[in-house]
Amino acid sequence: MKNLIFLFALILFTNCNNTAPKPKNSKPPNIIYILADDLGYGDIGVYGQTLFETPNLDRLAKGGMQFLQHYSGSTVCAPSRSALMTGQHTGHTFIRGNSERGFTLENEGQYPLASEELTIAEALKEAGYRTAAFGKWGLGYPGSEGAPNSQGFDQFYGYNCQRVAHNYYPTHLWDNQLKEDLKGNDGNTAQTYAPELIHQKALSFLEENKDAPFFMFYPSVIPHAELVAPEEYMVKYRGKFLPEKKHVNAKKKDGYSVSGYNSQVESHAAFAAMVNILDDQVGEIMDKVHELGIAENTLIIFTSDNGPHKEGGADPDYFDSNGPLKGYKRDLYEGGIRVPMMAYWPSKIQPGSTSNHPSAFWDFFPTAIEIAGVKKEFAGIDGISFLPTLVGKEQKSHPYLYWEFLERGGRQAVLMNQWKGIRLNMAKNPDAPIELYRLTDDIGEENNLAQEYPQIVKKMDRLMKEAHVNSEIFSFEYEKN
Repeated sequence: MKNLIFLFALILFTNCNNTAPKPKNSKPPNIIYILADDLGYGDIGVYGQTLFETPNLDRLAKGGMQFLQHYSGSTVCAPSRSALMTGQHTGHTFIRGNSERGFTLENEGQYPLASEELTIAEALKEAGYRTAAFGKWGLGYPGSEGAPNSQGFDQFYGYNCQRVAHNYYPTHLWDNQLKEDLKGNDGNTAQTYAPELIHQKALSFLEENKDAPFFMFYPSVIPHAELVAPEEYMVKYRGKFLPEKKHVNAKKKDGYSVSGYNSQVESHAAFAAMVNILDDQVGEIMDKVHELGIAENTLIIFTSDNGPHKEGGADPDYFDSNGPLKGYKRDLYEGGIRVPMMAYWPSKIQPGSTSNHPSAFWDFFPTAIEIAGVKKEFAGIDGISFLPTLVGKEQKSHPYLYWEFLERGGRQAVLMNQWKGIRLNMAKNPDAPIELYRLTDDIGEENNLAQEYPQIVKKMDRLMKEAHVNSEIFSFEYEKN
């Protein structure tokens, strides 16, 4: 009898413990998204760079996951950022080109993202996240509906205008809606290296918001032309990369590049030095989240907004910036849109892992939403969350990925499984011929198989027409008639 009473008491005690209130779950994960500017697929050590080292970027990759087939939103800055912010590819996203608001420095800024467009910053802010952006914006001039503070960011510090961001010692930056003059940079002297000032603001944000869930967007201007680095970095590389590709033809006005980019006679050394700065800054962000004790609950993503550029003396062929890929910035070949991407999340991502999952910028929106635990459905999103890939679960794949580019005669591209279709010179002729490549055995896109696989070309044609929705603002020439 005593044994039965003891057994009953034990069961009752166990049940009471099981029904007792459980401690609340920890706060939603923090998200840091670092976006390099024109960094090529092969410009990082783990992706094959051998002429200079990137120890912190390599550390990020080796401590987390390296994506081998990740794609930017576009092949130039503004539309790539629009795809990232809205979760829509360039056939749907609002900003589809680098359209200027004006052509004078006094009238800075790009065409604004419309107020009715929903950004990932707005969605996360509604979910209780503290949101901030540090770096280059390019989606709306100061005070416009497209400015960062109007698109969901509680805090912004950096360059509003892409053109002003050509200069690393600018006369001003923007602190939210306030223009901050950098008195040491007056066109004749250069005292304040803007990327370092922006970086310190970002580190301060991490310290100030370590106890609240946050989304920090860090769109660096490095290594976009002009190619300029402080002397302490230049001395490390000077004379190591000869012959230099000199660039000395730019014109200046009030300290800005107004026709191209400022002069650089040591462009190879400057490029390596700038990537060194970016690498150091990524390392400091990693170290900061560990120092603050929030690394286990923080996802850090690093990628680039498009392929490598050739302006301002940049020499991607010398550095093999694209590795095995064909094309550069402004191309829809792999070299223009396939970019490095690494994800670091100590408590969730298997260190040293790699992924061949084809993903793109518009996948970040649904990924961040899922990470934040938001259950709300968002209409018009083209992306698919890659959170399952990050945590080692079964991943849903895209039936295809799509890009379009209004410049250079008009271009479209579709990635469908192993097949890549590219249509050139279609701004006036939407039925221009399509090139077809099989990436599994032709990553360099050297063998056009369009004649051999007409049915696949026909399907590519259908997808290109299906994915493109007319825009009244950003349209191809044939749509203007």
